[in-house]
Amino acid sequence: MERPMRFKYYSDALANTPKLSVDGTVDNAIHLSHCNGNLTPPSVKADTSTEIALNVMAAPDRAELTQGIDLVTNNHFDTDGVLSVWTMLNGARALELRDKLIPAAEAGDFSEFSTEDGVRASIVIQGSDSPIDKSGSPLAQQLAGEDVNDKARAYELVLPHVERVLSHTNEFEELWRDSWNRIAVALDSFAKGTSRVDEDLEAKVSVVTLAPEVFGPAGFNATQHSAPFTAISRHARGELFLIAIPLDDGWAYRIDYPYYSWAETVVRSRIDRHDFSSLITQLNESDASDAGRWRLDTSELASAVKFSNPEEKLAASKLSPNTVTDKIRAALRQTRAAAKARHA
Repeated sequence: MERPMRFKYYSDALANTPKLSVDGTVDNAIHLSHCNGNLTPPSVKADTSTEIALNVMAAPDRAELTQGIDLVTNNHFDTDGVLSVWTMLNGARALELRDKLIPAAEAGDFSEFSTEDGVRASIVIQGSDSPIDKSGSPLAQQLAGEDVNDKARAYELVLPHVERVLSHTNEFEELWRDSWNRIAVALDSFAKGTSRVDEDLEAKVSVVTLAPEVFGPAGFNATQHSAPFTAISRHARGELFLIAIPLDDGWAYRIDYPYYSWAETVVRSRIDRHDFSSLITQLNESDASDAGRWRLDTSELASAVKFSNPEEKLAASKLSPNTVTDKIRAALRQTRAAAKARHA
């Protein structure tokens, strides 16, 4: 008979202890992770770590996969991490909630809109729809009655409530309402056509032009919030996103890769990353704005380039979206041709 699984947040004290490392990857462990460089058994690989954990729990050779190890660990706190841990601890019950677990994990790690409740549940667990949001877990903060900066404590607080968050998401409206309303404003702008995506199929670039209302009182702040990731990922289909945001009689810009592309995925296509150094030079030579500079930016999981001020906040460029798109298209032709030549 298998022993029940137990969880400890990763610390150096566990370095030499055999363990199951879910979502994050640590040494001396069986990996059940989608992070790059993972050693997850091929038979259970999937796009989210939560789905990997579900595959383990459903596998007929589960005991062989886990090698009898009952200690589960993770080295960070986010929705996919919490749900992966919860799945390993709850086995059969987790399998019954598969259709709720995976959309929430996709919302948390990839900013994807599979279901409304999935997005909302992820907000409750990790915060906004941004995978790089560091504001902390709204649920952990509510349960503790204070800010919770200790990730091990956040797990202790949140894990007992995961099933209720997934199954009765509306009960937690107080925790998801504000972030969800910003997402809803952005989604509505695409539905009305005031925000739009133009797909350059040859260059595989999605040119995303966001409407002014997305950044109104009920929406995002172009200089404070990362971007309406969930709304963008619901509509953009390219291998690179140029996001144009109206700002101060100009355009704020960011260039992102698809929001899943930082992970090792099985179903979602692998996305090549590019060297945009020469593109940055060309953009800066062409841009007459004194509000900022075009810069390489890898501060976020999927970010590539931003037009930003010295404080690294988005600023207003003088270049039009068409001009920026043309320069990106030319840069991609060059980098792809160089890559092809290297592999010839």
